[in-house]
Formats: sequence, C-alpha cells, structure tokens
Amino acid sequence: MSIYKRGGCDKKGPGGKCSKCGKKKGSCGVYWYKFMWNGELIRESTKQGNDNVARQMEAAHRTALAKGEVGIREKKPVVTLSQFLKKEFVPYVEVKHAAKPGTVEYYADGAKMLQGSDLASLRMDDVTDQHAQRFAAHHSKLSPSRINCGLRTLRRALNLAYQWSKLERPAKVTLAKGERQRDRVLTDDEVTAYLAACPQPWKDAATIIRGTGMRPGEVFPLRWERVLLNADRPMLQVAEGKSKAAKRILPLLPAVHAVLLQRWQDQGKPEEGWVFPSSSREGHFNGNSAKDQHAVAVKNSKVKHFEPYVLRHTALTRFAESGCDVFTLARIAGHSSITITQRYVHPQKDAVERAFAAFALPSVNRNDA
Repeated sequence: MSIYKRGGCDKKGPGGKCSKCGKKKGSCGVYWYKFMWNGELIRESTKQGNDNVARQMEAAHRTALAKGEVGIREKKPVVTLSQFLKKEFVPYVEVKHAAKPGTVEYYADGAKMLQGSDLASLRMDDVTDQHAQRFAAHHSKLSPSRINCGLRTLRRALNLAYQWSKLERPAKVTLAKGERQRDRVLTDDEVTAYLAACPQPWKDAATIIRGTGMRPGEVFPLRWERVLLNADRPMLQVAEGKSKAAKRILPLLPAVHAVLLQRWQDQGKPEEGWVFPSSSREGHFNGNSAKDQHAVAVKNSKVKHFEPYVLRHTALTRFAESGCDVFTLARIAGHSSITITQRYVHPQKDAVERAFAAFALPSVNRNDA
C-alpha cells in the first residue's frame, strides 16, 4: 500500500506545529495513493484525511482492477503551452495584476516570445528544462534579461498549471546566465555623489529606498493615506506587495522623514493621493521614468554603473551590519522567508574583520599531549 499526503502540514506554527491545523505534522491535508498496475502508474486523490479510509480506497481500486471492473484510468488531456498561455495564463495575469500594468506587460511580452517559439506546440507535460535551454540558445543574440523574460514566463505558467492541477509536477526552468546582478553594495561616498546628481522625483524616491530598504515598486505607488508624518514616531505603511509579508509598517529615519515632509508641504499638505504623482498611465512615477533618471545620475555622478535595485540591497546590508538579526531584517525587507533575506545580506570586509576581532578562543599550548 502506498498512501501519502499532499497540501498538508507546513510546521510553521508555534512549537513547530502546523499553522493550518495547529497540530503535529501529518494532521491535515488529504491522502493520495499510487501504485503500478500492468506497467501503468495509478495515482489518485482519496479526498480523505483518514489514513485507514485511504488504504481501504486504494485496496478497493486494486481489487476492481484485478476483477476487470475498471480499466486503467485515463489521464486528463493536457493542453499545449500555446493554448494555456492564450486561454488561461495571460487572462489570469491581466486580472491578477490589473493594478500593475508593468507586470502585465512583462508577462504578456514573455508569452508572445514563447508562442512564437518551438515550445508553443508542446503539451504542457512534455516541456522540460532542455526545451527551455533550446529556447535560450535560439534567442542567444538577445540580452540575458530579455531571454529570461520568456523563461520566467514559462516557469510561472508551468507552476500555475501545477497549482491548478493541470500538471502532476512542473518542469524546472533554469534562467540564462549573465543577467545584470543587483547584489552590489554602495559605499556612503557613492550614495552621496549619486543622490547629488539625481533628478527629481527619482532623487526623493532613491532616498526613501536607501533609508527604508523598500522595493522601488513599493515606493512609486506610495499614497499620503499611508504616510504618518506629524507624530512622535513618524512611519509609513506598505499596503501591498509580492506576498503577505510585504505588508508592513516602517519607521522613518530623519533623512526619509525630511524628504516626505518637504514633498507633502510642496503639494499643499494633501490628506490623500500619490506621493509621486505623474502623467503616466498608472498616475504615479514608475520604473521606466526611474530608469531614465537613474541613467542620468550614474553618468553625472561618475559612480560605477549599478541597477536601481542595488539601493535596496545596500540598505538591507547596512541594517544587517548595524546588528539587526535576520528575522527582524526579513520583516523590514518584507520577506516571507529568511532564506530570501540571506540573498540581500552582503557582509563587507570590515564587518567580517570586526566579527573575528570580537571572537575569542581559549589559548592552547601545542606542547601539551
């Protein structure tokens, strides 16, 4: 008998218990069974949480097969990648990210690349990482970032198909190497020179990112309803983001408070509306405009080129160096897992040296036996 659970406990609750059922691991979710019959894999959900009932259902299925009462259950037909992208993936993205036109455009562009490739006619369950690498090789004349637009779209589509029970498992998709990295950490002198050369409103937005560790995409749509300036403890609220953990409240450092206070006064002390209003389709300053102004600042400041996201990496690294523990840092960053947070922490040489300087070992006499 081969029964197992899917969609069950995650042991994220207090005391290592499941956050869903509050009990020890194995107490929630439903049982599935799988076994081989005449060279064919039989795999089905029992829709039951009781292991005894699940075993009985598996035994009943085996018996029915042995008696010839049922044949091998046919698998649900799997659509092609092109059909899934057109009829399900793109419509889903348009609804899911309706408030984020840039995200919709990114995945729509990736879907267009995939539909124009050899992968389009493949069934979803036939797609492998080997096909993904062929896609990358075929588009080798494009930049790694452009290639990865298609590969990220493919990966997202396969994962959604799996979540919607249209695939038994999604294929692993390896991204193209060479994409511009965002893990550089700026020195204080570089930040000062860079901000001095920044045009507005990117200068203010960059200051906020550097002082809070927020994602650029969280700063651009800031609204005055979410900013508390005139208080003993000024703060702002991130109301939405990539996950539930992205929703958080962050205190304002003096430099960030000064920037926001000046913008608030310049705009006539509004009670609501965008902090960075613009004539863009979103109604507020966006990533495209930020990239243009960032390029001007890098050129004029003569700071070695870096991606705007590096400002976030720099802020989180500085928080870590100040003694912030990784769990608190994850909260500041809006991460759902400290594993993700570790990617944003880059201890510098002096920090490593300080750690060794503070670490003492008992002296050892090498002549002792």
